[in-house]
Amino acid sequence: MLRLEDLTLFVRAAALNSFSDVAREAGLPPAQVSSAIKRLETHLNIRLFARSTRSLRLTPEGETWLPFATQMLDTLQAGLQKIQAPEDEVRGTLQIAVPSDLGRNLLLSVFQDFRRRHPALRLRILFSDHLTDVFKDPVDVAFRYGVNDDASFISLPVAAENRRVLVASPAWIERHGEPKTLEALGQHNALTYILRGRLYDRWTLFHEGQKHEIQVTSSIMSDDAEVIRRLAIAGEGIANKSWLDVSDDIAQGRLKIILPGYHGESVPLNMICPHRKQLSTAVRLLYDAVREKCGIILRDIP
Repeated sequence: MLRLEDLTLFVRAAALNSFSDVAREAGLPPAQVSSAIKRLETHLNIRLFARSTRSLRLTPEGETWLPFATQMLDTLQAGLQKIQAPEDEVRGTLQIAVPSDLGRNLLLSVFQDFRRRHPALRLRILFSDHLTDVFKDPVDVAFRYGVNDDASFISLPVAAENRRVLVASPAWIERHGEPKTLEALGQHNALTYILRGRLYDRWTLFHEGQKHEIQVTSSIMSDDAEVIRRLAIAGEGIANKSWLDVSDDIAQGRLKIILPGYHGESVPLNMICPHRKQLSTAVRLLYDAVREKCGIILRDIP
């Protein structure tokens, strides 16, 4: 069987016309280069070089075989480039779980740009408001709202300053009036969210360091945060939404903040993964991209 090292040394010897020069280039003893060429000649049953004490040149058989040897090495190198990524190239498949509203309206563009920057990478994105089990579900990372109190997985902060804001559409405000107090807020229709069977119809607000809780009533409820956002834009009521989810709607005038003197509760965004060993280059680069995007959005949080 041909040895790759022997083949490589033959091609370099043909180029340099010297076993000694090849040995110095490869960091090998000259005798090892000579042995490699003899081994190759024995395998091919031909003489590749005409040797003398002063010169080294290819035989006619060696000249005939040289382009084929070179082609074999070139083909091998091309094959290696196909299966081996450079150190700075990200490839493979990255599986991501992300909340529906955040994913569709903010992070999808980040994911698209990230994929364009790393064309050898494939993304598998799961949009859902159900709590992803990073140990059981087929995901590498998950973006999750809320304070992390589970030490069984790795959690990296993405947007620690994010919080909820009360919003409604200009059309809804025009029809129903804008509530100016918490008591007035309780008289208006709220768009409430269901998570794991629980209805979140008690909203927490902060004003001048004081915590307030307000019971709200709703005619429409949903377990999909994107649905709540769309209903708010459509003028169906007041929503209590994450700033990251509605910042663009506010900037574009589709939604307006209600009771701006009150701050909603904190909803930090984190990136989680099951084990530290899964913090691959792709995961770390994605984390940086998402954190950068969220940091820009949080500059304008009221």
